[in-house]
Amino acid sequence: MHFITGGAFNGKRAWVKETYGVTGSWFSAYLDTPLTEDFNHVNSDLLVIEGIEIWLKELAKNFDSNRCREIWNHTINNWFIWEKAKSQRNLVVIGTDITKGIVPIEKENRLWRDVTGWAYQDLAARADKVDIIWYGLNQTIKQTGDGKQ
Repeated sequence: MHFITGGAFNGKRAWVKETYGVTGSWFSAYLDTPLTEDFNHVNSDLLVIEGIEIWLKELAKNFDSNRCREIWNHTINNWFIWEKAKSQRNLVVIGTDITKGIVPIEKENRLWRDVTGWAYQDLAARADKVDIIWYGLNQTIKQTGDGKQ
């Protein structure tokens, strides 16, 4: 699993397209695709999931932080199982970093920010590779395993 994060409009999508090509399946929360944990119907070895902060916002609207984290970890565990079921599969997860800057005044936005930070920590811990994209440039901050790409 490859986790990519960075600021909004900093070139994450373009970097992924350049790095991986566009030969895989692409699921985007920005296009109102619902959060799913089951990708067994996908006929591609490359799966890109983007906009996870949007799905996390929906979770934070409906559940407390502990339940959000439980749901999130269950979801990424199923993503991990999908990827590991076949050696040639590669899962790329893109999430915008919303955890920096001024702490929001509104309670619901603080919860969303907190849940997103915890979710990204959980995702980074499970990922084989983690990149941060700023201004279209990547910085690899973690690489383990086979380093497939």
